[in-house]
Amino acid sequence: MPAPEEPLRRLDALEHEQATVRERVAKVEAEREEARRERDHYRLLYQQMLERCRKLERGLLGQKSERLHDEGAQLSLGVLELLLGERAMAQVEGLATERVVKEHTRNKPTGRKPIPDHLPRVDVVIVPEEVEREGLDAFDKIGEDITEVLERRPASMVVARIIKPKFVRKGRTDKTGIVMGPTPGLPIPMGLAGPGLLADTLVRRWQDHLPLHRLEGIYAREGVELARSTVCGWHEQLAGLCERLVAAMRRDAFEQPYLCTDATGVLVQAKHKCRRGHFWVMVAPGRHVLFEYTRDHSGDAVDTVLAGYEGYLVADAAVVFDHLYADGRVTEVNCWAHCRRYFFKAMESDPERAKQALGYIGALFRVERSIADAPRKKRELIRAKHSQPIVEVFFSWCDAEAPHLLEDTPIHDGVRYARNQRKGLSRFLEDGRLPLDNNISERQLRRQAVGRKNWMFLGSDDGGHVNAIFTSLLASCRMLGVEPWAYLRDLFCLLPDWPAHQVLDLAPVNWPATSERDDVQHTLGLNPYRLLTLGG
Repeated sequence: MPAPEEPLRRLDALEHEQATVRERVAKVEAEREEARRERDHYRLLYQQMLERCRKLERGLLGQKSERLHDEGAQLSLGVLELLLGERAMAQVEGLATERVVKEHTRNKPTGRKPIPDHLPRVDVVIVPEEVEREGLDAFDKIGEDITEVLERRPASMVVARIIKPKFVRKGRTDKTGIVMGPTPGLPIPMGLAGPGLLADTLVRRWQDHLPLHRLEGIYAREGVELARSTVCGWHEQLAGLCERLVAAMRRDAFEQPYLCTDATGVLVQAKHKCRRGHFWVMVAPGRHVLFEYTRDHSGDAVDTVLAGYEGYLVADAAVVFDHLYADGRVTEVNCWAHCRRYFFKAMESDPERAKQALGYIGALFRVERSIADAPRKKRELIRAKHSQPIVEVFFSWCDAEAPHLLEDTPIHDGVRYARNQRKGLSRFLEDGRLPLDNNISERQLRRQAVGRKNWMFLGSDDGGHVNAIFTSLLASCRMLGVEPWAYLRDLFCLLPDWPAHQVLDLAPVNWPATSERDDVQHTLGLNPYRLLTLGG
C-alpha cells in the first residue's frame, strides 16, 4: 500500500511537467512571433528594393507615363464589369470611344509643314551658263520653277541712335524758344537696353532656361560684351516694374472658382553649403499661372502664398495645407492622379490588387476624357451617373482589403492614402468645374525642374522672387498661346505709363484683346525702339 505522500509527489511532478511544457510552448510561440516579425521585415525590405529597382529602370530605360499594358488594362476592365454591371461599363466605354473618335478625326498636319507666309523671301535667280554666255536676246523665257528653302541669318544687335534736332523760330535771336522733341521712354530709366533686348534676355533665361554665363557667351558671339551682372541687374529692376501686374493677376486668380497648387524644392547659394528654398505654383486654368518663392516648405509659407484665398483648393495631401481647411473657407480637393501613383508603385509587389485599383481609377479617367469639353451641368450629370458608382465601389474595395494588407508595403500605402483622403478625392463630384487631378500644376512645375538642371541654384532669395515674377508671365503666355518675346517687348513699352487701375488688361489672358485696341496700337506705333524690332 503506497504511502500517503506518494500521490502528492506524483501530483507535484505532474504540475511541474505541465509548467515546463507551458514554458516551452510560450518560448516556441515567442520564437515564432519573432520569426514572423523578421519575415515581415525582410519582406518589406525586399519590396522596397524592388520599388527602387523599378524607379531606376523607369528613370534610365523606360517611359515615365503611368499606363497599364493592354493585358492589365483589359483585366481591370473585366473586374469593373463584374462589379458595376456590363451595361454601366458599356456606357462608360461608349463615352470614352466617342471622345477618342472625335480626337482622331481632327485634321492634324502630317509630314513636312509648309513654310510660313510671314517670313521674308529673298529671290535667288539661277541662270544657265549658255544664257549668260549668249545673252537674253538669244532665248525666250517660257516659265520658271520655284523651290523654297529655309535658311537662317545670324542674330544681330542694333544701336538705336536717338537724335533730337533743336529748332528755333526764324527771326528770334534768344535761346529761350528752342523746340526739341521728347526723349522716348525706356523700361529702365536712363538704361542701356531697349524693350526688345530686355525681352530677349528674359525669354532666353526663363523660357529657354539659359543661365547667365551662357547668355554672356551668346551675346559675346554676336559682338556685344554684356556682363552677367549687368543682365542680372536689368532683371531685378524689371521685376520691380512688373510686380504690380503679377499682383493684379494674383487677385484675379483668387476670385476664380478653384486653384490648383503644388510646390518643388530649389537650392539657394549660401556661404558654406547651399540651403533649400521652394517654388510654389498656383494655376487658375485658362487664366493665370502664378509662381511664388519661399524660404521653406511649411504652414507659414502656405499662409504667405495663399493669403486671403477662399474657395476650392486642388492640392496633394501634404500636411502643410491641413490648417487651411479648419475653418471651412478653403475646401480641400485631392488628386486622383496622385492616388493612382501609389498603386503603380505596388505593381511589382502586389500586381493583382494594384491592377484592380488601377482599373477603378482608369475608369474615372475614361469618363473625364469623354466630358473634357462639356459644360458644367452636363459634367455634373455624367459624373453623377457614371463616376459616382465607380468611386463608391473603389472605396468599398479599399475598406474590404485594408485589414488584409501588410503594413508599410506599397499596396498598403495606396489603400491607406485613398481611405484617408476619401472626402477630398470625392469632392470633384460636387462641382462640375473641379478637375479630377492636379496634373496641370505638376506640368507647370516642370518649368522650374528643367530650369534648375541648367542654372543649378538660385543666387539669393531675391533671385527667387525675380524668377517667380517672370516665370509667372512666361508660363501664363505658354498656357494661353501668347508669343512671349513680342508680348514682353510690348509690355515694356506700355507698362511704365499704364494706368494702375487697368493693369490687369496687360496680363497674358487679356493681351489678345488689349493689343487690338486703337489707343494701344497708336502708342506702340510711336515707340521708335519697337519699330526697330519690326524692321522699320
